[in-house]
Amino acid sequence: MTILNIAAVDLGASSGRVMLASYSTENHKISLEEIHRFKNQFVSQNGHDCWDLAYLENEIVNGLRKISNSGRTLHSIGIDTWGVDYVLLDQNGEVVGPTYAYRDHRTDGVMQKVQAELGKEVIYRKTGIQFLTFNTLYQLKAMTDENPAWLSQVKDFVMIPDYLNYRLTGVINREYTNATTTQLVNVNIDSWDTALLDYLGLPASWFGRIRHPGHQVGLWENRVPVMSVASHDTASAVISAPLSDENAAYLCSGTWSLMGLDTTTPCTDERAMNANITNEGGIDGHYRVLKNIMGLWLFNRLCTERDVTDIPALVKQAEAELPFQSLINPNAECFLNPSSMVEAIQQYCREHNQVIPKTTAQLARCIFESLAMLYRKVALELAGLQGKPISALHIVGGGSQNAFLNQLCADLCGIDVFAGPVEASVLGNVGCQLMALDQIHNAAEFRQLVVKNFPLKQFKNRPHFMPASDFEEKWREFCALN
Repeated sequence: MTILNIAAVDLGASSGRVMLASYSTENHKISLEEIHRFKNQFVSQNGHDCWDLAYLENEIVNGLRKISNSGRTLHSIGIDTWGVDYVLLDQNGEVVGPTYAYRDHRTDGVMQKVQAELGKEVIYRKTGIQFLTFNTLYQLKAMTDENPAWLSQVKDFVMIPDYLNYRLTGVINREYTNATTTQLVNVNIDSWDTALLDYLGLPASWFGRIRHPGHQVGLWENRVPVMSVASHDTASAVISAPLSDENAAYLCSGTWSLMGLDTTTPCTDERAMNANITNEGGIDGHYRVLKNIMGLWLFNRLCTERDVTDIPALVKQAEAELPFQSLINPNAECFLNPSSMVEAIQQYCREHNQVIPKTTAQLARCIFESLAMLYRKVALELAGLQGKPISALHIVGGGSQNAFLNQLCADLCGIDVFAGPVEASVLGNVGCQLMALDQIHNAAEFRQLVVKNFPLKQFKNRPHFMPASDFEEKWREFCALN
């Protein structure tokens, strides 16, 4: 029996892991082992929130060396990260300027300026990408306006995972799924939109050729293949989401919640634009027709500010609180990166004449119910786009462990929820590597492996969880916030 040892490097906006997957080529068993975990957080540079690339690279290498030093033969490596953030390189491959984090405030107001100059409809028809203030298009516009002196130094533009692959192998690769998050890729041709690059005044030579995942980028230490995986963590997570049928939706639940459909065609009509739906790249010729929702970022910030160490206990306390005392719009801009999340939520409730949550449990309940309400809104939008009701919702990622939020989601969305796998982005990363190693053929085949190895938990929709008139009142209140 042959065992393949596969390293999946999974970087989120708050933490990173080097995971080891062991895959049996005989019985197709997959096991996961966490080798190395490390924090990831913004560092301040001249008043801006930035990423510490040297630190991230060092922690990744530390994790890979732990595997090597354990005596196990490593057969391949893959890296996935969040989207939209990028690195500029000079002709010697050295970093030019800071590597800004997407929550940095330098893009405040830039999206509106670009929309006014180019036209919102024009941008959306070209890219099919949701309008978010931190999209790479607006980050680059801020850079060209504020730091034009950098332009003469730059030779290459790469996304974060492509940069880290470059540091491991010395080879530059532009991976498709992460590139599509930039709002610079033309959804009709799967390549950079030259008109948008011209608008920014940036040469196409910076951006190179986009390649779909599933091939070898290069070698780490001249011996271990580094594979191009679906390097946007959501793209990887969707690969492992065991969708029950073609009308099922997924919800990648973590710092961000990303809710969507796995489709063979993008949806870029006026309805999709007005709903702010995004069409990001997937694998096997598929698209991720989805919407970004602020997600558990709000809850994570609450726990940090209130020094919460026992998360399950807080969720239980929240479940015991009175329901629907206050609701917020989690996607409101005031929650993107406030100095205090507690104060931001309380101020929002104050401005909207709601009960102000004070205890940590009350604040948590407000967050969970507001998220579930927003999930309902997005599920209805997605059902409208596909012309059929959502048949089931598959919640994957770390947030799938929150049973209270899962049940809220089932009740408010009116559909059954299936939770798992927890390590969705890691597994999707591994799945891409298995495809590159010619062990499996496509995402559908890999999803069958996921269900076989990682059982799901079902949360049944309870149609009468609260009186219909009370629910309709709360639903109207929530819709008025959006």
